[in-house]
Amino acid sequence: MTTRRTLRTRIALGLLLYSLLLSAAILLHGYLTNERIESVVWEALLSAELDRLIEHPAQGRVQPIPRTGTLVGYSRSLQGPDDAMPAELRALSPGLYNSIELDGHMVAVLVRDVGTERIFMTVEVGEIESNERSLFGWVALSSLAGAVLLAWAIHVLSGRLLQPVSEFAAHVDGLDPDTRGHRIEVASQAGHEVATIAAAMNRYLERIDAFVERERGFIENVSHELRTPIAIIGGAADILEGRSDLPDAARKTVRRIRQTVDNIDQLIATLLVLAREPHRMRDGGECHRIEGLLPQLVTDHLYLAQDKALRFEIGTTVPSSIMAPAHVIQVTLANLLRNAIENSDRGTIELSIQPAGVVRILDPGHGMTPEELGRFYTAMARSGVERARSGLGLDLIRKICEHVGWTLDLQSSSAGTHAILDMRASLRVSDLMPNADAG
Repeated sequence: MTTRRTLRTRIALGLLLYSLLLSAAILLHGYLTNERIESVVWEALLSAELDRLIEHPAQGRVQPIPRTGTLVGYSRSLQGPDDAMPAELRALSPGLYNSIELDGHMVAVLVRDVGTERIFMTVEVGEIESNERSLFGWVALSSLAGAVLLAWAIHVLSGRLLQPVSEFAAHVDGLDPDTRGHRIEVASQAGHEVATIAAAMNRYLERIDAFVERERGFIENVSHELRTPIAIIGGAADILEGRSDLPDAARKTVRRIRQTVDNIDQLIATLLVLAREPHRMRDGGECHRIEGLLPQLVTDHLYLAQDKALRFEIGTTVPSSIMAPAHVIQVTLANLLRNAIENSDRGTIELSIQPAGVVRILDPGHGMTPEELGRFYTAMARSGVERARSGLGLDLIRKICEHVGWTLDLQSSSAGTHAILDMRASLRVSDLMPNADAG
């Protein structure tokens, strides 16, 4: 996961970088300016001393060249080599040289030809250069410290300025989607921009509240309108089944009607829980042994395979107690079995529970195509943004798994489809530790 810097951190880092660049530019400009001023000063000083030594430049010098003190002069004839000249000065042509090391000292040298002589006037600048370097270091260090101090001050100040934004974000993050009537309040010291965003969010929350109320009203109406006719059909089926003169063939049909009514009632209950209070699935305190549900589940779906050459086989069933509403478990398993029957023509559909809490349904059908599997897992990854196109059954199971914490794995091949429903998130603790009783 990418770590994003806060706005205050970016402001502080940006200001620190700007301060460092500005300080570097100022220091460079100061250094270049100082070097230029030094050149002008040394040239003026040494030129004045040379001019004092020369009475008539055309006739040559008349004053002796100083050999001691701050100013030291040297001369050599232009008509031949002079081995007595220091090697550092011998090759210099006329001009000004700021930094020449001579006898272990840093000097500035002005070279000028006077008649048949070349005169070298030097002034020691080592102490001045050392002071300059020291001063430059202190200026650079103080500039760095000032930039860091300024960045820290801006970081602290921006934190106070952005505090209303942080409080606003924390308020939004703390909103409970299950509670209506939430409104965001901002502090009086918050800026106009934060207040504008809060007002827009409050208007949005009002529209969401109105939408949720409409949806709840619609769900309640649909629930009533669906349950009423289903109850009537179920009651009528009970009356018919209770008649002694009802033929056996008709009695089987009435039982199928009764069974279908029960299945529809369970499906409606599951859909209503999904639509209104999905957290009730996770919080359900009922405990059900799912290995005992498999035989009845197969019996209830035999009619779907009556025109197919299909057999049902219940394999290994590890005892498993699932803490979840009964209708949720039954609807989930029924949809998986129905999907296996619909995608199979002949052979054996095997049901098993292994290990505890993991239901496996293996069908001999043609299997799901890679495209169907891709659509299903894409819908799983998008968490309901789009419906999977593999039927209402798998889409319903996907939604149930999201709310309860179960997982569904579909492994398809040319030999059929292996559906693995992992319900261990709802498994009773004692089933997770099979040897607990022995201890």
